Amino acid sequence: MKKEYSMVPLRKKILPVLLTAVFLFPLAAHAEIKANSVELSPFIGYHFFEEDQNLKDDFVFGGRAGYNITNRFAIEGALEFINTSVDDKNQAFTTEGQFTSPIDDVKMTSYHLDVLYHFMPEKKFNPFIAAGYGAAHYSPKINNENLSVISYGVGAKYWLAENIGLRADLRDNLVVDDTFHNVEATLGVIFRFGGASEAEAAPAPVVRREPAPQPVKKAEKKVVAAPVEPAYTVLEFDDVYFDFDQSTLKPTAKIKLDEYIKLLKENPKAKIRIEGYTSEKGTAEYNQDLSEKRAAAVKSYLINEGGIKPSRLKAVGYGQDDPKAYEANPDDIRSRAAKKNMRVLFEIVVQ
Repeated sequence: MKKEYSMVPLRKKILPVLLTAVFLFPLAAHAEIKANSVELSPFIGYHFFEEDQNLKDDFVFGGRAGYNITNRFAIEGALEFINTSVDDKNQAFTTEGQFTSPIDDVKMTSYHLDVLYHFMPEKKFNPFIAAGYGAAHYSPKINNENLSVISYGVGAKYWLAENIGLRADLRDNLVVDDTFHNVEATLGVIFRFGGASEAEAAPAPVVRREPAPQPVKKAEKKVVAAPVEPAYTVLEFDDVYFDFDQSTLKPTAKIKLDEYIKLLKENPKAKIRIEGYTSEKGTAEYNQDLSEKRAAAVKSYLINEGGIKPSRLKAVGYGQDDPKAYEANPDDIRSRAAKKNMRVLFEIVVQ
């Protein structure tokens, strides 16, 4: 009579493997699967034979070679080897595909072609599902042909460096000819070659550069773009003005800064230098301190009211140096030249 198969022993074998997989990989950190890349992965693991096949569970080793068609879909081939032996030598033959005495040592070679789907390709931790088709060759043979195998299961990749990672797989290798479910758990190392991330593969943004403006004399600077070194574009904003001996922002200055906040949010890579200046009235030491306070007031407004990151801002004061306009009479604090010099200047570099 054919031996009745029970799933209980198989479940007991799978449970420790699942628990190991859960604790093996931590939560995801940032990284990604690269499209058009090749992955080579030697592995070792353990193969659990179905009880009716009468083979001892044993180690399996082999290798995989895969190609990432996109960052989500991949195709790979696998070759693996197992050296095992008959489990119960006193058992009588009861079902097709079963090994019994006088056979002792059994070698199995299998190969299959699989398709993988990655669930989080942009992360450092990449869980996936896999399914494929192949064949298993037993020596000594069970029959005159290799046995067809459908392989399916789950796994995960964890990248230790840009092109080196770890991999875990849990597969059910269904022997189609004899309906054996042989479960396999493996761990391997991944070596990746070539490919490009999604960000690298995307076309670079087009930066439009305005021609250098001709120098003109105006009361206010308009937003212009001036070419500098090839890697940067320098933008200048209208100056923000202050009252004499004051570092408090005027309502008109806040309106301008609100406009600049919108522009800065549209250019998140911009790094800003905020330069404070004063008129020539007063001592150099006093004016230096006042110019720093003016620059700091603008920086504080951009951070607190606009939500601009402090790491993007640098505030400096230059006192009465480098005036915007020449002051013929520094004591005249209401002169047009003095008002032009009581300002904060912006310089923004976009990488």
